[in-house]
Amino acid sequence: MAEGASFTFMVPKKEISMVPDMGKWKRSQAYADYIGFILTLNEGVKGKKLTCEYKVSETVEKLVDLLGTLDRWINETPPVDQPSRFGNKAYRTWFAKLDQEAEALVSVVLPADKRAAAPEIAVYLKESVGNSTRIDYGTGHEAAFAAFLCCLCKVGALRVDDQLAIVFKVFNRYLEVMRKLQKTYRMEPAGSQGVWGLDDFQFLPFIWGSSQFIDHPTLEPRHFVDERVVNEHHQDYMFLECIKFINEMKTGPFAEHSNQLWNISAVPSWSKVNQGLIRMYKAECLEKFPVIQHFKFGSLLSIQPVKP
Repeated sequence: MAEGASFTFMVPKKEISMVPDMGKWKRSQAYADYIGFILTLNEGVKGKKLTCEYKVSETVEKLVDLLGTLDRWINETPPVDQPSRFGNKAYRTWFAKLDQEAEALVSVVLPADKRAAAPEIAVYLKESVGNSTRIDYGTGHEAAFAAFLCCLCKVGALRVDDQLAIVFKVFNRYLEVMRKLQKTYRMEPAGSQGVWGLDDFQFLPFIWGSSQFIDHPTLEPRHFVDERVVNEHHQDYMFLECIKFINEMKTGPFAEHSNQLWNISAVPSWSKVNQGLIRMYKAECLEKFPVIQHFKFGSLLSIQPVKP
């Protein structure tokens, strides 16, 4: 997958500016690479617990350190007193620090011979933590983090045998930091569909989290609405971590504040849930112009059409 020495990196830019451009996105190499990456990881985590044993490479350790730095900056940037409850302006101070340091942070993660890719890959990291103007966060930001990880695979910093660590260690740590951001700065959900969306902020952990449950001997989709099950098993399953966070953040009956998830709990098997969520992700996120208009394309995730 790694490219030759002659490879020219570039700072990614937006390419989808009007609804008719969406066809260009769906035919692009970037779309094929992105969805391929999501589905490869989906296969990799099938039937596995977060607490299982897996290889942790040096790059993975460095990515966890990078996320730890972002986490520490939240502690160093407490929310400010302001009249509005939502969208705390201290988030902008936190974001400015990342904006300034992103390239250096990414350089450290890359092997020495791939440092030239830092300006390109850093863009995806900056896009993955929310919008500093609107102080919101949504599935497009989450997609930027998956794109960031995909780029690290394309330059050979992450490898095929890092699959479990990518989801269970890196992405899971990313989720912890995002939840802390959302909570600390009371971030708004970006382009939220209210009770009709799956979740205010995330989508991928529900896909990969449902895959973890495939062929589980006892836990079925109907069990995740049971708070006892969530409390007992959330350390092992990404899906339940998501449900736990929703339960902490929302009040009232689950069926009302999270109607889509409530409906999913009635699906008979986890593999059906998993397939349904992948279909829903394509339709609700990857094929929606308001999400994809912000996606950036460079040399690693290219707008060029897939070669026939």
